[in-house]
Amino acid sequence: MRSTRLITAVEVHAEGEPGRVITGGLPHIPGETVFERMRWMQDNLDDVRHMMLREPRGYPALCCNALVPPCDPAADMGLIIMEQSEYPPMSGSNAICATTVLLETGILPMLEPVTELTLETPAGLIRVRADCENGKVIRVTFRNVPAFAVHLDAEIDLPDHGTARVDIAWGGMFFVIADATQFGLDPTSENGAEIVHLSERIRAAAAEQLPVSHPDNADINGPTISQLTAPPIDPNTNGRGAVTLWTGRPGGGVLDRSPCGTGTCAKMAVLHARGLLEPGQDYVNAGPLGTTFTGRIIEETTVGPYKAIVPTLSGQGWIYGTSTWMSDPSDPFSTGYTIGDIWG
Repeated sequence: MRSTRLITAVEVHAEGEPGRVITGGLPHIPGETVFERMRWMQDNLDDVRHMMLREPRGYPALCCNALVPPCDPAADMGLIIMEQSEYPPMSGSNAICATTVLLETGILPMLEPVTELTLETPAGLIRVRADCENGKVIRVTFRNVPAFAVHLDAEIDLPDHGTARVDIAWGGMFFVIADATQFGLDPTSENGAEIVHLSERIRAAAAEQLPVSHPDNADINGPTISQLTAPPIDPNTNGRGAVTLWTGRPGGGVLDRSPCGTGTCAKMAVLHARGLLEPGQDYVNAGPLGTTFTGRIIEETTVGPYKAIVPTLSGQGWIYGTSTWMSDPSDPFSTGYTIGDIWG
């Protein structure tokens, strides 16, 4: 077999959202912080993201993670997150996937009943608690970066709809959040195609009309991702949502299969800003598959000019395979491809 690149990975999902974790085959990635390493990878090694996430090795809903040595001495591992259209600074489902892989494969030692570790992400340090039993990670809870609302009840001009009311909030990524009832759409998996089509129009309109940047890092901009919300159906939950990830093609999007960790944190920041969620309260958020993430506000703080919360988020991940990926130099699709039938 001829190959210019050989990458090993563990296949894992968190509450339904797949988050492939690369465990070997990457070159040294320079940088003084994991944010700098992410930027270097984006500028010099983006073919790995394409190779891992696009067909024939990937598919639209897939995310990918690169484990890298940490730069901060307080961290146990660095994590670079890759999605179809961007390198998000933080992702809850991917943090859960990475933690599950680190402990269940023995990359980091597992201590039962609780293992504590710290991940260095481009957004900052993430403190993680993993509940472990019989060699299995049965629950991951992490302290996320501060989340805050930038705009509440802002209006955007949405083509073919008129005026739409949205919120813009940071939960590790910048989200545009809209109540689905104003569109007469229920955010369930059965309505996935309609959700994605509408959400991509909302994201594009909000990015043009309500651009935002992080007060602590002007290189982080948005909104880059959208979320439709709805009241709960299950009495054991507090709300529902459907997050759409852009695939990088015009009009192309795909539903996050999980409730979305950073999306849940952004949603909690909006609820707190409206006086609807207080510190110490659990917020159980259901995704399109009915799986849940549980969030909790543990502190109130500020980020730049914004009132903010420090949230925790809990969920579970499951390993379902291991893989070895190769790139043949004669392959015309060595870095993958996208086709409009499923990519938009």
